[in-house]
This record gives sequence, structure tokens and C-alpha cells, in this order.
Amino acid sequence: MSGDVARPKFQVRQVTRPRAQVEEQIREAILRGQFAQGEKLPPETALAELFGVSRPTVREALGALVSAGLIRKIPGVAGGSFVNSVTPDSLGKMIGESMDVIMRLGALHVGELTQVRRVLEVPAAQWAAENRTDEHLQQLRSIVDRQRTTTIDDPEIPSYDLAFHTTIGHASGNRLLAAFIGALHDATHPAQYLKVTKTVATKTVKQHIAIVKAIEAGKPDSAAEAMDEHLEYVLRYSAERSENSA
Repeated sequence: MSGDVARPKFQVRQVTRPRAQVEEQIREAILRGQFAQGEKLPPETALAELFGVSRPTVREALGALVSAGLIRKIPGVAGGSFVNSVTPDSLGKMIGESMDVIMRLGALHVGELTQVRRVLEVPAAQWAAENRTDEHLQQLRSIVDRQRTTTIDDPEIPSYDLAFHTTIGHASGNRLLAAFIGALHDATHPAQYLKVTKTVATKTVKQHIAIVKAIEAGKPDSAAEAMDEHLEYVLRYSAERSENSA
């Protein structure tokens, strides 16, 4: 029919704004390896000339890439925009920082986060009993020894706890799992969501010791059970604190 619009013979792509086009092309160049990890991108003026856009457009595109975690901006004469080194550890750090913001804004409750920790850390303890090395065991023993001898007012208590759980994550043999565990666990501490008492601290250290013993003995089921018991205790405690503060 003469009134019908002819269908194109090619795949039509929506035309995007200049900022989005610049962002997309730089993103693809990074993901394709055209810029190595840690490499410095060309200056904003050079990128603006290369793409035929204004510097503010380039600045907006780079800002979006910073938010996405692909690049970082360093101020100063020797600064500029650098491609991030993407590793499981750096991934965990980015996730942890984002979760911390979400927790501070009140968009997530610490109880929800602890529930997800159980999903990840129970199998991590099980795998750690199968895959741990002598170095992992030495680290876990050292951490538990510090926890046993510390006082309730020690400001390093959160860091000991974080080190304990992330070490088990690494001992599981799965680096991605370790990154998620570290991010989830770390997000509960910066704003001091959980303020432990002496009784709670003593209980959790005993639970940590039980977990280490099961991992050291190479008993996957016992390690998983001990971790589950520990995180159930933490979940109950966080729920009680929420009810009391409501």
C-alpha cells in the first residue's frame, strides 16, 4: 500500500546525546583492553578535540565512568583520569562503599544484610574446611587470639571481625565469594550499626573458635553448622537492637 512506511533494511540504533556517545566509546575502549589497567586517559582537552565535543561534555562522560567504577580521577599537576585496576578485592571495595552509603541512608536494614551473609558465609565455611591452607589457619588462629585478649573498648574490634570472616572467604578458594563477604561484612561497621556488649563479644569469640576448630579439623559440615549458628546469633542480636531502638 502506498501509505505504508517502508521498513528499513538495517538495524536502527537510537541516537544518543553526545555525552552518552563519549561515555560509551571510552567504556568500550577500556573493556576491550585498548587502555590498560592503571593507564592514564588523554586529557579532557584532547578528548574533547578527538570527539568533537565540548570539555563539559567530556567531563560529564568521565564522571559517569567514575561512578561506574571504571576509572578514578586524581587531582593535581600529575593527576588525571586513570583506568581502575579491576580485581576481586577492588570489586569488593566498590561494593562495600556502595552498601555503606545505602545503609547510612536507611534504605537497607542491617538484619537484611546479615541474612544475605548467611547465604554466602555458611557455604564459605564449608568450603574453607576443604580448601584452607596452613597460611589461612595461621591467620585465623592469630585473629582469634587477638579477639580473646582484647577489651570491649578496643577500637580495632570491628577490624578483627572483618579480618576473620574475609579470611574464611579467601580460604574457601573462591575469590569472588571472598569479595562479596568482605563487602557485606564491612558495610555493618563504619557507622557502628551493631554496638556489642561484653557478653555478646565473649559469645561471638567462642563461636569463632568453634568455626576455626571445624575448619582446622577439615570437617565441612561442622564448619557450616558452626557458622550458621554464629550468624543466627548475630541476626537475633541485630533484630533485638532494632526493636529496642524503635
